[in-house]
This record gives sequence, structure tokens and C-alpha cells, in this order.
Amino acid sequence: MDKRKGARSAKDIPTEILHQLNAGEIETANLVEWLAVDQKLLLENLLQQNERLDYLKPILAKIDALKKQTVNTINEAIGTELYQLCKDNRDEDFLAVISFHKADLVRCWATYTIGKNEDVSIEETLDKIKYFAADKHFGVREICWMTVRPKIAQNLTQSIKILSKWTADEDENIRRFTTESTRPRGVWCAHLEELKQNPEKALAILEPLKTDPSRYVQDSVGNWLNDASKSEPEFVKKLCENWEKESPTKETVYIIKNALRTLNK
Repeated sequence: MDKRKGARSAKDIPTEILHQLNAGEIETANLVEWLAVDQKLLLENLLQQNERLDYLKPILAKIDALKKQTVNTINEAIGTELYQLCKDNRDEDFLAVISFHKADLVRCWATYTIGKNEDVSIEETLDKIKYFAADKHFGVREICWMTVRPKIAQNLTQSIKILSKWTADEDENIRRFTTESTRPRGVWCAHLEELKQNPEKALAILEPLKTDPSRYVQDSVGNWLNDASKSEPEFVKKLCENWEKESPTKETVYIIKNALRTLNK
């Protein structure tokens, strides 16, 4: 990610920086910049730079048809329509362009070309999204799990089996993806009812991460269990008791504290 710290408010973003962001020349440095990018302008610049301006009108029509235009709904509309246009035109070259683009929001759009593809198995979907799960930019990592979450929900048992192997990955971003993508309640996404009622089904993911050295992963595991505590409090209490006995490390203690924060209120 860009080493710039970024402005604290949208009005403080220098004009030149905003121009570069909207031109797709640099990555956003923080959430303020991420929210400030004009995605329609970025899209137009991207298409113009790659001689795909014929894609612009149908994508803008999808955005205009949105009931509510937010950063996330616009992001999804662009990514979904780009997927459809590339599929209809067999435009593999442009799919590659957006997947490896220097602008993080463009890579966010690319994740939808995986999540919206119903022609591939859950195994292939997760295999393709893994590249984005390891992205150095926070925005891409957050969007990528959201794009494949519906398919994870439809193929929960198989997804957990695959993701449980990712818990041993050396990349903390990939390990975090395993819990963030399966959180029972999650953020900005539909709940996983099966895991709200039967959180034990995800133990193959949770158990290997109970002593994870990364605070980034620890927070996600704690949030996962805090989600579960709202529907299955006894499961979470019992699991935390077991972990406390089996693994009295500072990492596990931190996770347990987060996991029980709602129950301990």
C-alpha cells in the first residue's frame, strides 16, 4: 500500500493527490481517500486508457439504476458489470489488466469477476480469490471476502474444509480471510444462519488460530466468536474455557477477551 499517511478528512486531500487517485495512478492511503475516490471518473479513465470506452455506458446505467448509491453498491455494480462485459466479449486481456492494476479500487472491482462467476466450483472460486486475499491493500482484502461470501454460504461444508487448510498459511492476510469470510454475522453482509446456530461447524478453522501470533488474525477470531456468542453463548463460553486450559498464552487470552466482550457486559 502507498506509504503516504493520507489526509484525515476529504477536504484535506490535496487536489493533485485526488487527481492521481481518480486517474488510477496511485493507491488510496487510508479509508478517507478510499471513500473520496470518484469511482465513475476512475472507471472512465480506466476504460479510456485501455480503449474500452464502449463499456462505459452500460456500467453507468447499472449505477444509475441502483436504489441506493454508496461506495460499496457502486463498487459492486461496476465489478459485476465489468465481469459480464468481459464474459460477453471474451475479454480475458482486460480481466488481467484490472486484476493486476496499481489502483486498489480497480482491483476491488476485479474481485467481483470471481465472486459473480457462477460457472466455476467453490474450489476454483476460492483458489482464484486467494490472490486478492493476500493483497497488500486493506480495501481489496475487505471487498474480496465479501464477493465470495454468498458462494461460501451455498457451499459451507466444502468451503470450511478448504479454508481450514489456509489457517496454516504463512501470510497473515490469508489466515485472516478464513475467519473474516465465515463470520456468523459479519459486517456489511448477510448473516450465515447455519453458523449462527451451529458455530461448531467452523472449529476446523477456529482451533488452529487460537494461538495465532498476528494481532490482525486474533482480532478476527475474537470477532467471529463474539458474533457466535449472540446466538450460541454456551458454545462460546465452553470453547473459551477449554482454550484457557489448553493454551494459556497471551495470544489466546487476548482472543478470549474479545470473544466474550458481549457476554461480559
